[in-house]
Amino acid sequence: MEKIVELVERLINFCGLTGDAVPVVRHILLVLIAIILAAGAGFLCKKIIVPLILKATRRTKATWDGVIFNESVLNSACHIVPAIVVWMLLPWVFYQFPTVRMILGRITAIYITVMTVITIIAFIDSFKLFEGEKRTATQQYLYTFCGLLKIVMIFIAVIIVISIVINKNPMVLLAGLGATSAIMMLVFQDIITGLVAGVRLTSNDMLQKGDWITVPKSGIDGIVEEMTLTTVKVRNFDNTIMTISPKTLVDDSFQNWKGMQESAGRKVVKRIYYDFRSVVVADEKMRATIVDNGYFVDKDIEPKAVNVTLLRRYVEQWLSKDEAVNPDMTILVKQAEATQNGLAVEFVFFLKNKGGVPYEHDISRIMEYIIAITPDFGLRIYQQQGN
Repeated sequence: MEKIVELVERLINFCGLTGDAVPVVRHILLVLIAIILAAGAGFLCKKIIVPLILKATRRTKATWDGVIFNESVLNSACHIVPAIVVWMLLPWVFYQFPTVRMILGRITAIYITVMTVITIIAFIDSFKLFEGEKRTATQQYLYTFCGLLKIVMIFIAVIIVISIVINKNPMVLLAGLGATSAIMMLVFQDIITGLVAGVRLTSNDMLQKGDWITVPKSGIDGIVEEMTLTTVKVRNFDNTIMTISPKTLVDDSFQNWKGMQESAGRKVVKRIYYDFRSVVVADEKMRATIVDNGYFVDKDIEPKAVNVTLLRRYVEQWLSKDEAVNPDMTILVKQAEATQNGLAVEFVFFLKNKGGVPYEHDISRIMEYIIAITPDFGLRIYQQQGN
């Protein structure tokens, strides 16, 4: 920079300028040179260095370098370089104007601080690119830690900016915060409790991104899309977005369908109530109807067999052969506790389709078939008669 100053002085002398115009022209030229150098440094970073880094990361087999050194992080870092060049040149450009140099130096320092924090936040956010549709417990720990780290970085940046404005050492301001710790605890109360609750959710493997949860009290029934320090974002199956705090999930109860989704089937429990007066021992006519419809062969029907018993046996056999039902899991048709509505028969089985439209259609088809064959066994489904 000394050589540049000497070159400017020679240029002024060569042009024959004298008097009060010399300092003005000198500083104008130095400012223009500083701007050109800063712009050149920014152009060099953005148009040459960044493309080279991106090209190098694409050629490597590893994926972490392409995620961490992504275009957003590198472009954000490029905004810092021109400011650093300006900050380094200010003592040479405004060496005759200390007040102007001080003001511009503080403004430049604030800009560098802000852009550095923005770059760090972009770098922290780049870790989200490692995620898939499901987020593991380790990834959730990292995500929670990154959220806390961003808050800490913003807090430190605010302290540094304030220290630059008032020209005080940042450590002095940080030391003075001890007296206001109670106020800070109140300000960050939700963040602290959310962090603790988030750690409890992940450490106990209670909740992860991509899980299907149901929170009856809040009317939530959908897929977890996002987990932060203070909120859990859920997309309901009607495509509405609902948010709930991690503390609420920890303090209250919620249902996580992860175990069902990872299992070989989803449990179905249905009941049909039969009129007590239709429960009888199968006579010859009923036995003939059952045999003619292919439910059983005659030798498989015991003497004095009850029609409900035959229905239960047949439905169990039929369910075990149905392609929608998992035969390796429990299939049970049993008598439940009777009520004033009649004799309760409970159907327990597991469907291979564990959610959505296929699951509902399979349940409907199976129960409709059971209802349709009920008259063949001489049974009547209880139906309350109107007045």
